[in-house]
Amino acid sequence: MEIRPELYYSKDHEWVRVEGNQATIGITDYAQNSMGSIVFVEVPKKGKEIARGAVLGVVESVKAASDVFSPLSGTVTDTNDALQDQPELINQNPYENPIAVLTMKNPDELQLLMNHEQYAAFTKGE
Repeated sequence: MEIRPELYYSKDHEWVRVEGNQATIGITDYAQNSMGSIVFVEVPKKGKEIARGAVLGVVESVKAASDVFSPLSGTVTDTNDALQDQPELINQNPYENPIAVLTMKNPDELQLLMNHEQYAAFTKGE
């Protein structure tokens, strides 16, 4: 399982890459591996205001459907529309195939997320 040191992680297995006030969000390698073959991804609408902990999108696999929760509050500024036609891209490389990009409303919320070492310890407990 790949865990990248430059990212933040949520307990719901989302990753966050921060560049300025932009937060790129996707699901972790742990999550995609647990789900199996992903067959459908629902991305949010651009311009949508989203609260931390609210549903950002949906990922469905051959095993189950799972909500993707936003680890941060903000406004959706971009989505990975390629996932609509090629949801398996998440299985191939979850860190290069995010679900959405948010303009962060409250960057202090990053302190509520885990770093790569904390996330590695967290996943060992599951």
